Amino acid sequence: MNTKIIAKIGLLVGFMYFATLIVQIMFNNNFTLYLVSIITMLSGIYMTLLVLSFPVKNEDTQFYRSMAKICVSACMILTSAVHFVNIAVIMPLLDRGLPIPEYFQIGKYPSVLMGIDYLGWGLFMGLAFIFSGCFINAATKLRKFLFLCGCLCLAGFVGFVFNENLWYIAPLGYGIGTAVICVRLLLTRAV
Repeated sequence: MNTKIIAKIGLLVGFMYFATLIVQIMFNNNFTLYLVSIITMLSGIYMTLLVLSFPVKNEDTQFYRSMAKICVSACMILTSAVHFVNIAVIMPLLDRGLPIPEYFQIGKYPSVLMGIDYLGWGLFMGLAFIFSGCFINAATKLRKFLFLCGCLCLAGFVGFVFNENLWYIAPLGYGIGTAVICVRLLLTRAV
């Protein structure tokens, strides 16, 4: 698939996610929470597609590309599993009025599901960005930015252990960072 098309899809997915998140914050209802979970699962799939589309510098960097594929796939699997469990199990049980402990709910701290989701987006997405920076074609001028995004994801992941608010460093890397990467890929002539 064409890198420019993938970049446009990324901007669309990012816009949908942030718009849905804003609506969720404003109205805080189950329907928008379902949408946030669905778009988060789509985002994991999209990130895998994005990393797979990065142009390769040369064949000597194949190890880094393989590691990036493994890490972004781990992110996709973990986040999809967490949000699927949230949609298919946790939310229906809550709708029935069953008492689900907060440590099994998304959006609560501390929570098993949030820990697994943060493992995917913080650790594995961070490593995927760093490994991608090692193999991406220099013509994209994204190498340093990918390293920065990876470091932000990892910092948020590590920070979460000490204070839940430090997690919000990570979305700068995978959220805002991905939008910048998509714009940069759209502006790059041919790679």
